[in-house]
Amino acid sequence: MATREPEGSESKSSRVEFVPPDFDVPLELVSPDFRLIPLEPAHNDADFDAWTSSMEHIHATPGFEDRPWPLPMPKEENLRDLENHAADFRNRQGFTYTVQSPAGETIGCLYIYPRESGAGADVRSWVRADHADLDRPLYDAVSEWLRTTWPFETVDYAARN
Repeated sequence: MATREPEGSESKSSRVEFVPPDFDVPLELVSPDFRLIPLEPAHNDADFDAWTSSMEHIHATPGFEDRPWPLPMPKEENLRDLENHAADFRNRQGFTYTVQSPAGETIGCLYIYPRESGAGADVRSWVRADHADLDRPLYDAVSEWLRTTWPFETVDYAARN
């Protein structure tokens, strides 16, 4: 997924800690319908296939309607983007997870980054068009996970119908 959300997160997250130093960042969220694990460069082929097959659907997903991404790009550029997301994760500046089906197929993505202004998290997620029925269950599971596991008092995450 290229040009990941939100724009400008690097400069903001370098000024203020996004999560407390003693917070153990979750490495997984498992539900009966999907599993979230940190997005890594090794996911490039599957990630690229997932979002390029669903660009129109992603643009219609709450939180992405007015965003420039997704836009066409070469797979090599996507790889650089995944490398940046992995570095953000290691540096605790943002957390991007791949959404996988129980069979291990990449079906979406979750982004947890600092809000543009003020403390808290800006969260976005999408699923492939052929897994659109999982958008609401993903939103519900992630919303609960953020409430019960993460240290954010404020979370901006576009509601689902």
